[in-house]
Amino acid sequence: MRRTHRPLTVAALLLSMFIAAMEMTVVSTAMPTAVGELGGIHLYAWAFASYMLAATVTVPIYGKLADLHGRKPVMIWGTGLFVAASIACGFAPSMPWLVAFRVAQGLGAGAMQPVALTIVGDLFEPHERARIQGVFGAVWGLAGLVGPLLGGAIVRYASWRWVFWINVPIAVASMGVLTLALHERVERREHGLDLAGAALLSLAVVLVLFGARSQGAGLLALPAAAAALVGFVAVERRAREPLLPLDLFRARVLAASSAAGALVGAAMFATTSFLPLYAQAILGATPTGAGSVIAPMAIGWPVASAISGRLIPRLGFRPMVRFGLLIAAGASFALFLALRSADGLGLPRVLAGLYGVGLGFANTALLIAVQSSVPWERRGVATASTLFFRTIGGTIAVGVLGGVLAATLAGSGVPTDVADRLLGPERAGVDPVAVAGAAGALAQGMSRIFGAIAGLSAAAFVVSLAFPRLHMKRGEAAPAAR
Repeated sequence: MRRTHRPLTVAALLLSMFIAAMEMTVVSTAMPTAVGELGGIHLYAWAFASYMLAATVTVPIYGKLADLHGRKPVMIWGTGLFVAASIACGFAPSMPWLVAFRVAQGLGAGAMQPVALTIVGDLFEPHERARIQGVFGAVWGLAGLVGPLLGGAIVRYASWRWVFWINVPIAVASMGVLTLALHERVERREHGLDLAGAALLSLAVVLVLFGARSQGAGLLALPAAAAALVGFVAVERRAREPLLPLDLFRARVLAASSAAGALVGAAMFATTSFLPLYAQAILGATPTGAGSVIAPMAIGWPVASAISGRLIPRLGFRPMVRFGLLIAAGASFALFLALRSADGLGLPRVLAGLYGVGLGFANTALLIAVQSSVPWERRGVATASTLFFRTIGGTIAVGVLGGVLAATLAGSGVPTDVADRLLGPERAGVDPVAVAGAAGALAQGMSRIFGAIAGLSAAAFVVSLAFPRLHMKRGEAAPAAR
């Protein structure tokens, strides 16, 4: 069997992670302008939530497939589907179509990040993983710096549609390099995919989102969601190849990491989704200016991740997790207060960068702790499960908080077409009285949203207090917990 070319494999994975970072910053930057052109501000949150839901429910499936059939074919399949869906997103004729294509894009993205991180776990020993995370963090930071500027330039000089097409050649290059460089030996065996579990989980999340965005009879969706969740747990207990192996969470490391990850993901994805909207709709920032508000987050993250990777072997995982989540909670609360004054973009940029620093310290430690606590044959599903909770938290938070924004606009009596026009070039032609009314209603909704984000960040820190004490020694595959 041919040996894996580790440098080229890492290069391919770095391209994949670059795409993931670009997806976050470029799309967030351009989405307000897309809504301004296509209309449908009430579907703004669905453009993010639909993508994250599709990626979330497929992450554990791809993790299981990676353990059963190997990392390489799963990674290539997911990247190929992401490419095709990205092209379709760029041709979307309306917001409903864009939401539908984002679902397909999410189905591909569900394989990319978790399988890439699993391959890293295969290629490097525990003490090496902490350092390689710094390299991946640097690429994430580069994309975070370039993404908002590139997205703003694309929207200004071309079209928002190109933000979906810009990643296509990078993804194709990643697939080509990975095909040539990665070689693995996989033990083939019979398997069964937990499609029933995936369907029930998807139904539960969709019902939660629908119930949170509806009134009256629509609230009946919440009890139905609870029933679907109970059914999901029952299926997982009996499934031969469960979507989420419940026995994993008997370990305190997995349980604490999953709970903290869900809350961190909720706050993180909500921030990256709604902060550019705040900047563009309320402060009247350009798309480039709106994107620059979240760029410091993507820069602070890798810097802190690199530092965290070097400190983990000396201090252990728990101090990094707690320290990082404390910083993130403080930055979120300060951001909530700063946005209430609406004095400009300078302070929100600084606080977003500080928030990214907190995430960099915490998430690197959480991920490596999980990977180091399970054997090879469970590393894929464990990694995927960790990312699953992060994205499911983000999916629900973005959808629910989008419902809060829609309800605030509906209660204010502001026509949705006026709110849509705040995000497009025709803003200058709207009656100033109507602009002030719509901006005021949006500001009220945003205040509620960022208050909730601060609460979620604080809850993540509280959960980190239950994280066990772990020590990683050179050559150890599974650190002892106590």
